[in-house]
Amino acid sequence: MADQPATDIRRVGIVFAGGPAPAANAVISAAATSLIEDGREVLGFFHGYSHLAAYHPVTHRLLPDEHYRVFDERDLRGIRNTRGIVIGTARTNPGKHICVPADLEDETKTEMLANVYRALIDLEIDALISIGGDDTLKTANLLLQYQEHLPAGARRVRIVHLPKTIDNDYHGIDFTFGFFTAVDVMAKELQNLRADALATESYFIVETMGRKAGWLSYGVAIAGEAHMVVAREDVTGSLSKPGRDGETCLCLDGLCDRIVDLMLAREQRGKRYGTVVLAEGLAEMLPHDFIDDTPRDDHGHISLGMFDVGKLVAQQVERRFFERTGRKRKIKGLQLGYESRCAAPHAFDVMLGSQLGIGAYRALVEEGLDGHMVSVTGQLDLVYVPFAKIVDGKTLKTTVRFIESGSDFHRLARFLETRVAGDLEFLSQRRGD
Repeated sequence: MADQPATDIRRVGIVFAGGPAPAANAVISAAATSLIEDGREVLGFFHGYSHLAAYHPVTHRLLPDEHYRVFDERDLRGIRNTRGIVIGTARTNPGKHICVPADLEDETKTEMLANVYRALIDLEIDALISIGGDDTLKTANLLLQYQEHLPAGARRVRIVHLPKTIDNDYHGIDFTFGFFTAVDVMAKELQNLRADALATESYFIVETMGRKAGWLSYGVAIAGEAHMVVAREDVTGSLSKPGRDGETCLCLDGLCDRIVDLMLAREQRGKRYGTVVLAEGLAEMLPHDFIDDTPRDDHGHISLGMFDVGKLVAQQVERRFFERTGRKRKIKGLQLGYESRCAAPHAFDVMLGSQLGIGAYRALVEEGLDGHMVSVTGQLDLVYVPFAKIVDGKTLKTTVRFIESGSDFHRLARFLETRVAGDLEFLSQRRGD
């Protein structure tokens, strides 16, 4: 799609989709304020794509203050550091039926995308600022691609995307807004649990959010001084076993033995307490008899919170410790994550989020861009990444950014956790071999 002159952008929509993240309001307010002060009108759509995808010119026409808000400068004043999301969010997926590029020519499969497009045109929206995770990025790209299939001369809506996820599993940006706040909140919780474990001579096995990748669990373990952290990036060797169709599955017995080894190593040093952090993404690597019947969301993801990996592993570790030692030890499993998603944002996240919001304005008005993600590098220097570089053109999917095994960040956690004697896998990761 050819870039339009910036003067054509008079009315801009903002949509926030997916899970909440700290500093959401910094992003929204910075983007909206920049546009309003430049004489442009800004609409914030309530609860993600839920109303846009249900649009109908007769039965579900979008109404101000019910389905969206026309922002005024007063709405945005002093909200940069506030909790929550001023326009709400939802996980509605307008592109849920589109799997390959050919599906974009199928009117049935593109029905919800068409609803979104028609709603935007009905409201005379010239550009859309999409804020969300990789699934929301996928939706933004589908909306861009849908417009490529429109007849010549049809009105177009320019699209830029701002990366959001506390999981930090995003290609194209070093750190996503909300990540450091989430790490800070959960690390403080972990430090409380560490004190409890010391007082009661017990262990806590803590499952943290993070979906597939281990960024949150590693950050929490490092900042919260955990004695061990395990994410799906670590499922190799004794922690892995072959599953159906040749994929790698988590070996629960191997994981439990690794944790018992940790407990015994700490006992030899006179320490009968500890904390272990597990990434929730380990649930997706459980054998199929654990996950086959699990419901999935609009984006096809299983509900990782339903498994309570921390509790599952704690029960098995407690049993395995008794089998190996003949002694009982109190081991408690619990989940952390939801309490961090709408926490008061860390100053860095406010700065990062604000720059991304400003970046949306600059991408649309100063750079005249369409189909780009706003990113930052170095000292919050803006970078604009074309959707084509971060979305697979054949599958229309984004890919998860995992922690690279042997990377300096990966080795940081290995250096700081308790060393278990004879653990060759640990030693190889520590050396980077």
